[in-house]
Amino acid sequence: MKTDKTPNVAARFRQQPQNRSLERGIGILRAFKPGADLLGNGELAERTGLSPATVSRLTQTLVGTGMLEHDARNRAYRLAAPVLSLAHAMRSGSPVLNVVAPIMVKTAERLKVNVGLAVADRDEMVYLESVRYNRKVSLRHVVAGQRVPIELTSLGRAYLAALPEAQRLAVMTLIKHRRRAGWAAIQEEIERAISSVNDHGYCAASWQPEVIAIATPVAVEGHPIYVLNMSVTSQADSTEIAKKMGPSLIALKSVVQSAIGHL
Repeated sequence: MKTDKTPNVAARFRQQPQNRSLERGIGILRAFKPGADLLGNGELAERTGLSPATVSRLTQTLVGTGMLEHDARNRAYRLAAPVLSLAHAMRSGSPVLNVVAPIMVKTAERLKVNVGLAVADRDEMVYLESVRYNRKVSLRHVVAGQRVPIELTSLGRAYLAALPEAQRLAVMTLIKHRRRAGWAAIQEEIERAISSVNDHGYCAASWQPEVIAIATPVAVEGHPIYVLNMSVTSQADSTEIAKKMGPSLIALKSVVQSAIGHL
């Protein structure tokens, strides 16, 4: 069985890409997010920081390889179907999801809570799986692949708590550059969350109205840092809700950590 150690993600964070063209092409694909399904070269240049000439060359290549579709009428691009097939291949072929998802479903049904599993992508968290106990209860419709901000969510703050200090500072610097206004208050909340993870194993946040979530990092050698969360819709005091859910989340973490460690 693999030992339970924090992976050396700091080294990977500092590693420089070996192929700049590939990196830039992936940057074009990353620019497409919910609410931005159709982007022109100018918008892509603004989002990626690349020159218009470089963007034009890359979008032509991505259209040619089937990753993008060109909308001639709007003179813009959208993601093409092969991108979805890649996501499906990732989900269906993930040994982690194959063993963890059934555990999450059972937990959600037993406790009547929402359960999620996410990993970090730069300054955002990406849901790998989200089991909604009752979709109508929650104000959100969370699905696999959805992104949420690191700095505002229990998922992201638990992730930051698990990072080596050097990488944590690098991520927070990236977020600070993007946020600027209100950063001091957010940083203070992050620091309290990190202390909570260190002291109790989890942290809480309520970044969406009436949705209270707690999260805990899951670190297994040879894997990225995963983060588990539980959430409920409630108008009750978030501290009390977190205390009630906390032991169940830590118990779930133990089971998930062991399952991943045996892969």
